[in-house]
Amino acid sequence: MIGCTIKNPSLLEQDGKYFYNEDDFMSDFHRVVFGCVNNLYQMGAKKVTTVDIENYLESRSKAKQIYLASKGNEWIAETVENADLANFEYYYNRMKKMTLLREYESCGMDVRFLYNPDEIFNEKQKKKQEDYLDSLSLNEIADLIDNKILDIRAKCVDNATDEATAIGDSIFDLLDSLSKEPDMGKPMYGKYINTVTRGCRLKKVYLRSGATGQGKSRTMMADACYLACDYMYDKSSDSWIEIGEKNPVTFISTELELSELQSMALAFIADVNEEHILSNKYDFGEYERVQKAAQILKTSPIYIEELPDFNLRDIENTIKRNIRVNECQYVFLDYIHTSMKILEEISHRSGGVRLREDNILFLLGVKLKDLANQFGVFILSGTQLNADYTTSETPDQNLLRGAKSLGDKIDVGMILLEVTKDDQEAIQGIVETQGYIMPNVKMSIYKNRRGSYNRMYLWMNADKGTCRFNPIFATDYQYNPIPIADTQIKVRGEE
Repeated sequence: MIGCTIKNPSLLEQDGKYFYNEDDFMSDFHRVVFGCVNNLYQMGAKKVTTVDIENYLESRSKAKQIYLASKGNEWIAETVENADLANFEYYYNRMKKMTLLREYESCGMDVRFLYNPDEIFNEKQKKKQEDYLDSLSLNEIADLIDNKILDIRAKCVDNATDEATAIGDSIFDLLDSLSKEPDMGKPMYGKYINTVTRGCRLKKVYLRSGATGQGKSRTMMADACYLACDYMYDKSSDSWIEIGEKNPVTFISTELELSELQSMALAFIADVNEEHILSNKYDFGEYERVQKAAQILKTSPIYIEELPDFNLRDIENTIKRNIRVNECQYVFLDYIHTSMKILEEISHRSGGVRLREDNILFLLGVKLKDLANQFGVFILSGTQLNADYTTSETPDQNLLRGAKSLGDKIDVGMILLEVTKDDQEAIQGIVETQGYIMPNVKMSIYKNRRGSYNRMYLWMNADKGTCRFNPIFATDYQYNPIPIADTQIKVRGEE
């Protein structure tokens, strides 16, 4: 592998395809030679020779001693001669596999079932394990080891069994549990939302779709802040109000950069139009509110992950890492769509068979539901809409771009839509009678497992500049009013 990088230093390009670290090399000598080649390339060298390496080491006495003691010039000549650039991919993957196994071993994992150095004198067994290791990808090796840990967890922690359970088992325990703590999750932002959805329930997947620019990311950021922050500004009382406990949240962005998400969060918490923040032109009192909001966000457990090109494994690993490292139980994925990386992954798994976009999106939906159940987390995501959204009288999963089958796996399905002139005429009587401001956004609730409100609209006053979408009233799809109360979720420990 080192010989190939000497022959072609561009293999060291930090473009995301290849990555290297010290743990890849077992000996100090290998670290010295590779470090020289890498540093020379990063400094602009297009070609690296033994002379270049030895000149580089002249001012580095300790590294030079290691190089000379190992007869570096002879070793380089031999390794360059033997290195075959056509096999670099194999060399690289082999090295990374060994690094992975050593890292697991350093944590106390027994990885001899995959690769046992003690079998070196048993040629038949050695050949068998070498072939097996070569047939596995890095991800497959990691999965085999991780699955052993998960199996132990299932047996000893999660109490997994292979036996069927009678429906009456523990049924009175369920009733007792619900009498003490109803089936509700942590609160979402907006009036009536928690009545409809029962809040952010663990092991559930919600999907809030919308056309481009309709507010999918903004409503998602509002919910993330409402879960993770303890205060927000309330314009009606001209004061900062307490909104609950801080819950660790993971926000996975597939398109927006960190700064774009930060300005949204500031706008929501401070109730200041994002345009004022971006242009640095504030109305009276707004600058102070934004500064206060920044301090609130500084201490809030919202963890941003940027995944512009992702596959199923990236999503899974990101969620698992944030559960482990940041103790996150609430995940926001902005938003579900295909990518080059996911197409490559699915093609590889299917043996080269090309799947349609709807099949791929359905697999992504299945993966999200599996992750929610397996790790006990809440997941909210979104999709774009197809062209039918402008004419549909029953906005449901048939409007989801690419895969209406996504609606099969979710627990709550919602669609954000603009209020049309026909809508305004249909609800004019409700607005005038109740003294409401004419809504500018409606949210269709087309699926609601374990919920009594379904096939309905929530009509909203949406201020996209502050990410605050506030429901006003509810109707069915035929514009008939639906009586609905606002549910206030109080989390134990808040009062």
